[in-house]
Amino acid sequence: SVLRTKRIESDRPVSASVSLTQPGSSALDEETARAELYGVLSQLYYAPPSPELLSALRVAVTEAPMEGGFLQEPWQQLVAAARAQDDAVIAAEYDRLFGGVGKPEVFVYASHYLAGFLNEKPLARLRTSLDRLGLARGDTMPETEDHVAYLCEVMRYLIAGADMAVCNLTAQRDFFAEHIQPWLPAMCNALEQHPAASFYAAVARLTRAFAAVEAQGFDMLD
Repeated sequence: SVLRTKRIESDRPVSASVSLTQPGSSALDEETARAELYGVLSQLYYAPPSPELLSALRVAVTEAPMEGGFLQEPWQQLVAAARAQDDAVIAAEYDRLFGGVGKPEVFVYASHYLAGFLNEKPLARLRTSLDRLGLARGDTMPETEDHVAYLCEVMRYLIAGADMAVCNLTAQRDFFAEHIQPWLPAMCNALEQHPAASFYAAVARLTRAFAAVEAQGFDMLD
């Protein structure tokens, strides 16, 4: 796992499985859908999608993965993009955009968008927040904690984790507002506008739409 909990009472991160099913109308279903969608995005950004994840996307329902119609169109576009290309083509696109030696085509680190450089003050502030939440980077994760996949995984944990001292709406709102909302749209714009992005342009559209829904929901808490 990319995420490791420091708290003895919650040292097992939530499951990384993804069902990609349409939720029902209950609040519990909605929270499950939010956690699952963060999990999907984390997997898509962390590495070339696994055959299992792409297979699940290709047979997923094409209604919105959570209540409300705002996510339906970008979700349908992502499912269609997964169906239109085979695994090898999607993996090659991932490597073209995010991999390679030296500077990637598209950066997926918060510090790049917030400070203009990697490993800057935004990363230090993030590590302070993670320490306060009792979280740390997993031992097998080579990337810094401001990688978008890691941040999505933190949000998934804050939604679905069992430690209610930190896994609650207030913690979700505060973490999202400080460490995700200020820069994620810029990353989505860079990715969607890149000429080599096809499948990942659809990922970017879904990411942007989901972030907008999250921001609106958190605003209602104030």
